Amino acid sequence: MSLAATASLTGAGAAAAAPPAPVPRLDLDRYLGEWRQLAAIPQVFNLNCARDTTAVYTLDPQGDIGVHNRCHTWTGGVDEIRGTATVNDPVTNAQLHVSFPGVPGQDGREGPTNYVVTALGPDYSWALVTSPSRLSGFVLSRTPALDGTTWQQVDDAIRAAGQDPCVYLTSPTTGGRGDIRPLCAR
Repeated sequence: MSLAATASLTGAGAAAAAPPAPVPRLDLDRYLGEWRQLAAIPQVFNLNCARDTTAVYTLDPQGDIGVHNRCHTWTGGVDEIRGTATVNDPVTNAQLHVSFPGVPGQDGREGPTNYVVTALGPDYSWALVTSPSRLSGFVLSRTPALDGTTWQQVDDAIRAAGQDPCVYLTSPTTGGRGDIRPLCAR
C-alpha cells in the first residue's frame, strides 16, 4: 500500500541506479488527508487487496505522520494497518521513513528512507511515490479516477523516476477503474 516500501522484483539493475529525486518541496499540511491508490507495483503486503485501497495521513502528537492503510480483500473483508512516517529530509519533506509496529524490518520510528514523493500534481490531486531502490511504487489520487491528460502526466513522472509504467498495475477503485491491467495498457 501507499506508505509501505517492501521490495519486489521489477527488473535487473533497478536497485543499482541512483535513487529517484524527490519533489523540490512537499507541503506536509496539504499532503495530509485521504489518498486512493489507483495503480501500484505489486507488493507482498498488498496482494490481499482486491479494491478500494486507501491511505489516510494525519499529524500525530509527536509531529510525525500517522498512517492508516486500508483495502477491501478478495474475500469481502477489510485489511488495514497503522503506522508512522517520519521525515528524513527536512529540506524537501518528500523523503520519509515509514514504519509499522510488528512488521519485521519496519518496526522502528527511525530508519532509512523508504518512501519518496517523486511527483505531485500542482494542486496535490495526485502523487507518485516510490522507494529509493524503485522496487515499489504507488500512484495516489484524491479522487477515484484521473482524466487522460493527468494519466499522461503520471506516465511521464513514472518514466522520469526511472521506472516503467508497464510494471505498475491498475488498482480497482469504486467510482474509477474496475480492472487490473498494466498501467501502460490502460
